[in-house]
Amino acid sequence: MKKIRVLVVDDSATMRGLIISTLSREQDIEVVGEAEDPLLAREAIKRLDPDVLTLDIEMPRMNGLDFLEKIMRLRPMPVVIVSTLTRRGADATIRALEIGAVDCIEKPRPGSEDTFAELAARLRIASKIQLGARVASQAPQKIALAVQGGDTPIIGIGASTGGVEALMTILRSFPENCPPTVVVQHMPPLFTDSLAARLDRLCLPNVRIAASGAPLDVGTVYLAPGGNAHLYVSGRQTRVCQLREGPRVNGHCPSVDVLFQSLAKTSASNTVGVLLTGMGSDGASGLRDLKDCGARTIVQDEQTSIVFGMPKAAIMLGAVDVVAPLNRIATEILSVRTRTAA
Repeated sequence: MKKIRVLVVDDSATMRGLIISTLSREQDIEVVGEAEDPLLAREAIKRLDPDVLTLDIEMPRMNGLDFLEKIMRLRPMPVVIVSTLTRRGADATIRALEIGAVDCIEKPRPGSEDTFAELAARLRIASKIQLGARVASQAPQKIALAVQGGDTPIIGIGASTGGVEALMTILRSFPENCPPTVVVQHMPPLFTDSLAARLDRLCLPNVRIAASGAPLDVGTVYLAPGGNAHLYVSGRQTRVCQLREGPRVNGHCPSVDVLFQSLAKTSASNTVGVLLTGMGSDGASGLRDLKDCGARTIVQDEQTSIVFGMPKAAIMLGAVDVVAPLNRIATEILSVRTRTAA
């Protein structure tokens, strides 16, 4: 069995030791080296040729983001960010995912000692990712709203691994008067706050964290907060966001399935459901519910997906109207024809 070769980069010897200890229990993963700063990591990459890199962002001698940019330009490889869950760490992590890191995981802290329980699984996924098409991602193009008909549609979007880049590409193409848009991106709470702030700075529509009772307004994108609450849409005449605590669905809270199923109950025939890159199957069943109720359904294609799990699961369920590359999805969304108002 060919083992996954991992290089651990972190300026903390304690954290490097914790990562190495965690991964040493996995028969299919081998830590081939460690480095305490980017300059040493650069030499280790040349010498050891790892399959995947774990990377801290705040390190001496070279900023981790600057190092990541050099990796993506000179020697593209899967990088998983291991980040401190602080506001500064979260902001930097979102920027790292935008630059080209494929995933992020938070460092253990008091009360979250089991954080690294998912580390090996994340690295397995990362090691299989082919970066060629992704690194040459297309520049966003502003798209005029082509909606015709009576009622304003609602757009529902779900994403997981690789979703930060995908959301950046799609939402930066949206016009200022885009239809109300609700988004679930699998991510810890503070990371979603940073993602919403970053998208709000870069996009024409307003991007905010969803709050219970917030009405769905034209020109606004609502991002589900991470944590222990699912995002629902309720109401028919005036549709609003609702946050409700509940158990994980498909291993996630918030869950894309929960969001899509709420849309199927409230406004399905006037909804566009979009499922983007991500591991697992969250959102596939909900997308089928939307399609069965008359919604238009779109998934990201395999060539531009970091992980094709969620789109593939939806295709296998017969839940999909359109399979499109990332640079075409905004056009597909905004060309929807809505039903005529009664």
